[in-house]
Amino acid sequence: MNFWRRTLAVAKKEVRQLRRDRFTAGMIVGLPTIQLMLFGYAINTDVRHLRGAVADEANTQLSRRLVDDAQASQVIDLVARAQTPRQLEEMLREGEIAVGLAIPRDFERRLALRDRAPAQLLVDGSDPAVLMAARGLSNLPVAVRSIRRDDPEPTFELRAFYNPERRSAVQIVPALIGVILTMTMVLFTSVAIVRERERGNLELLINTPVRTTELMLGKILPYVAIGMVQTTLILLLGRSVFGVPIEGNLLDLYVASLVFVAASLSLGLLFSTLVSTQMQAFQLTFMSFLPQILMSGFMFPFDGMPRPAQWFAQLLPLTHFVRIVRGIILRGANLAELANELWPLVAFFVVTVSIAIARFRKRLD
Repeated sequence: MNFWRRTLAVAKKEVRQLRRDRFTAGMIVGLPTIQLMLFGYAINTDVRHLRGAVADEANTQLSRRLVDDAQASQVIDLVARAQTPRQLEEMLREGEIAVGLAIPRDFERRLALRDRAPAQLLVDGSDPAVLMAARGLSNLPVAVRSIRRDDPEPTFELRAFYNPERRSAVQIVPALIGVILTMTMVLFTSVAIVRERERGNLELLINTPVRTTELMLGKILPYVAIGMVQTTLILLLGRSVFGVPIEGNLLDLYVASLVFVAASLSLGLLFSTLVSTQMQAFQLTFMSFLPQILMSGFMFPFDGMPRPAQWFAQLLPLTHFVRIVRGIILRGANLAELANELWPLVAFFVVTVSIAIARFRKRLD
């Protein structure tokens, strides 16, 4: 009896402590509810509405019907038009599209002869899920039905770029740079201010002439170097162990990684001003990590998510970095071509650091 009495006494004490810790109590209910609703709605393995473009050099009734039926399949959404297949390849390299329809000038002659596929389907094969979804368009029967009903030849010749062997390591390893940096960088700085408070060092820092901005940036700088070391280690292992090709410029990759590391560190620094214990910092870091890894395009195709989920994912730093790192390593794109993915990272860093500095100053006051 004494054993159970003492055990229950400790349990009651723990319950009272949880009731006083409103942040943890809210996480008990809020974390599973928010994540279930968010991920259950956003994650979709049935990939549709891929960003696509068309280069219709024939511009005939049959070619236009083929384009319309490709859109009606809901596998692709045409977001741009190109003049030549070469422009489609440039759009693929820059990440503007995932699928390109190339219809040649002699489309109807090829369709009548059927000695080969009358059109081409250009696909960004760096994501095998996108390649599998686009493969269903190869046998789109619209034009075939107009000429010959029982012809087994495919309508499109499929050309897979950047990962024709469909190796998973080629897709996963580059994006792992961002995933690992997100996990480590946010965690390191999320406990930065809290650790100083728990150790009693915060009062000493307040009494020094160090300003708030200097304190915040000083907390970040050491981890920037750690982030660069981790980036180099992942690149070396990816190249030597998994044979991942590096098509782009390494300097561009390191510049993008530097910006992403700064953005991730600033997020952790903001978390550090929101919590009062290291346990709460761990909880908040974990809560922010799951949406980034599941909604950034690392595990599931970004184009397969509903539009509202895509808008939310655009706010996550990892979403933009995954596109940048795959663009540089796999597609050979340069940083200028990926500038529309780089500036959101810069903006994220500026906003989060500014909020963290403002919140820390208010706490000192």
